[in-house]
Amino acid sequence: MSVAQRKYFTEVAALADKTVAVVTTNGKIYNGTLIGINPDNLSLSLADATESGKQLHRIILNGAIVAQISTAEKPFDLKSLAGRLEKVFPTMVKLYEDQGFIWVMDKVKLTEKGVVEGSGPAADRVQKVYETFMSEAKA
Repeated sequence: MSVAQRKYFTEVAALADKTVAVVTTNGKIYNGTLIGINPDNLSLSLADATESGKQLHRIILNGAIVAQISTAEKPFDLKSLAGRLEKVFPTMVKLYEDQGFIWVMDKVKLTEKGVVEGSGPAADRVQKVYETFMSEAKA
């Protein structure tokens, strides 16, 4: 797999759990939360979607009819957060951008939601760096 293909899959994966607008080849527009995607053919699963004012709990769209996927939400900057953590924990930070998490000291797992694995003083320190990062991002 080429670098460009990996970056493409990373971008597609970053849309998961985000509010998106999907335009189909026949001009229909679906708005909803992207809860599933097949990166090989762009088949999608949307939750709490709307189409022409009609509420849809779930909809699965075949990738062959997907013309465009867009989001107004800015993706979470995992790379910048990893850089911030690297200053606090030099050489102990591993970024898994395509999988959406950071490992710190091989025992604390961090996602865009905060610390999801690990406990103790190291996890507390990682969580504090995360909270500072998040508050600065909102400012």
